[in-house]
Amino acid sequence: MRNKYIESFEQAQLEGKSVPEFRAGDTIRVAVRIKEGDKTRVQNFEGVCIAIRGQGTGRTFNVRKIGANSVGVERIFPLYSESIESIEVLRRGRVRRAKLFYLRDLKGKAARIKELRRK
Repeated sequence: MRNKYIESFEQAQLEGKSVPEFRAGDTIRVAVRIKEGDKTRVQNFEGVCIAIRGQGTGRTFNVRKIGANSVGVERIFPLYSESIESIEVLRRGRVRRAKLFYLRDLKGKAARIKELRRK
């Protein structure tokens, strides 16, 4: 059971933040604001969402992509972080699990996820 004061504070923090609806298995593009010295730039990180955990302001999601030389790269993003500029859902994946950690062991075509078909 969470403290009602903490819950009201979190609700105030979440107001004004628009986050698209996505689940594990979806291919998403996260635009992250990166500060280098006194300059800032936006860098996109595009990959498959493999897990979403937590609740409220502590909610995080894992994104996995295959980088150079077939090396898997995973990043954990806080959902309501100030450094995230936008989240864009590119594809909806058809998966039967909430956590897709088994993708870490798969390579190449075996690591593909089928697209969810809309009716």
